[in-house]
Amino acid sequence: MPHIPAYERDPRLTRLETDVLSRGEEDGHPFVVLADTILFPEGGGQPADLGAVGGVPVIDVRKVDGVIRHVLVGAEPALPTGRVTVVLDWARRFDHMQQHTAQHLLTAVAERRFGWRTTSFHLGEATCDIELDSRDVDTSRVTELEEAVAAEIHAARPVTMRRVGPEAYAALSVRSRGLPEGHTGDIRLVEIQGIDLNTCGGTHCASTSEIEALKLLGTEGMRGGTRLSWVAGGRFRRLHEVHHRRNARLREILGTSDDDLVTRVEAKLEQLKHAERAVRQLQEALADVSASALAASDGRVLVAHWPGRDLPFLQRAAKEVGRLAPDRVVFLTTAEGEGEDGAFVLAAGEVAGIDLAAAGRQVAELLGGRGGGSGLMFQGKASRLSRRAAAVEVLERLG
Repeated sequence: MPHIPAYERDPRLTRLETDVLSRGEEDGHPFVVLADTILFPEGGGQPADLGAVGGVPVIDVRKVDGVIRHVLVGAEPALPTGRVTVVLDWARRFDHMQQHTAQHLLTAVAERRFGWRTTSFHLGEATCDIELDSRDVDTSRVTELEEAVAAEIHAARPVTMRRVGPEAYAALSVRSRGLPEGHTGDIRLVEIQGIDLNTCGGTHCASTSEIEALKLLGTEGMRGGTRLSWVAGGRFRRLHEVHHRRNARLREILGTSDDDLVTRVEAKLEQLKHAERAVRQLQEALADVSASALAASDGRVLVAHWPGRDLPFLQRAAKEVGRLAPDRVVFLTTAEGEGEDGAFVLAAGEVAGIDLAAAGRQVAELLGGRGGGSGLMFQGKASRLSRRAAAVEVLERLG
């Protein structure tokens, strides 16, 4: 009879005395193989357990060629040997038990009530999701599904695990996406009394009541079906707490009630949109005035450095200078702060008589940046704005 690991025999066991059978290395991390383990290896949509072996933290648990590897933190000389104590991160395990049992229940109810078959399951760090084989999953049906699942949680239906042989399995009505390729021997079944019988190797609650609650978060169409996201158990309570604190802060900032939060935010966004439009118009007017003043100054090469301006400001000003002074070259720069980083724009009027592309490449090299352009404008990033004077000398020679 094959060895059944402790995490399957008793999923609530949090400490275990066992022996190290072998040691090795995987992807640069050491691992140990134990005679028995309470740590579940990743599989079936459920992440691996975490914990410690002989006081060394476990960062992953994987089954490779039928052997469970406990991947550890640390160097090879620090690996535990002989008799060791295995400790389970129970909070993580129970969270996974809640989410996985909730998935079985959700999947079973969705299929029994609506004919929606689950094609995949993902247990994420914050939320979970299943993929259903139907696109016909509208809001009213999602609400009905959530209520039906809640009723089964309140019913406190027992959840049990057992192993059966191939002949007994063939005689049962089992929900399954198929056994692993090459599987032989007994088959592990998880049953929610009166609701579901399913093949699964994961860890589960003892009753649907331990799920506590399940909240469906939304749907997304994909691959001809629907992805349904949800949280259960402690995750649901923690998510509610996050939303409650966020709403409390928003109420304080906006000076309104929960019921009016959305309306107030929409009004503020509309105000912001108008303000941004006004600022943009003022920036354009300032660029035009700045360009007019620059075009009226003397010199073959017109130069200005405007800290705190963005690239569109430089571009508009350069274009306006080119219109007002078509025989000049204009060199504009801006700095992102007090350092050397920023941007530059090089432009020329229609009769300036300069190879702007060649000049732009030389200026970009001097300023420790790169750039490009076409026609009468060349622009780019700079990392050595302190060399602006040298760039001006180059432009005056070329001009």
